[in-house]
Amino acid sequence: MISGMAPVLDDTLYHFCLLPNGAEALASQALASFAEDEGLSLILTDQVAQEAGLARDLPMRRITLTVHSALDGVGLTAAVARALADAGIACNMVAAYHHDHAFVPAGDADRALVILQALAGAE
Repeated sequence: MISGMAPVLDDTLYHFCLLPNGAEALASQALASFAEDEGLSLILTDQVAQEAGLARDLPMRRITLTVHSALDGVGLTAAVARALADAGIACNMVAAYHHDHAFVPAGDADRALVILQALAGAE
């Protein structure tokens, strides 16, 4: 899977936001959501988060690993997270049905893409 991951960097800025009570209507505009004990966490575009007046303290970029990754696949997430961690790049992985996505700080996105492309080429 690693050699076929073909990472693609999304130009959009995203933010991980925790919704205040009563703001659930924003969920329909989220790229992803997760219900936590403390509230509903959403991944929103910069524009949506700004318009909603939510804190936007760490802009992130999404790198999609375009290989079809099985939900029971082993090793892809760990390899990606390790390669980025070794370079000192924070990474928040999100696994969806077809692909895995790495969210990295916007300022590190181009460097992260190069690292993941090299990782794919090394396999």
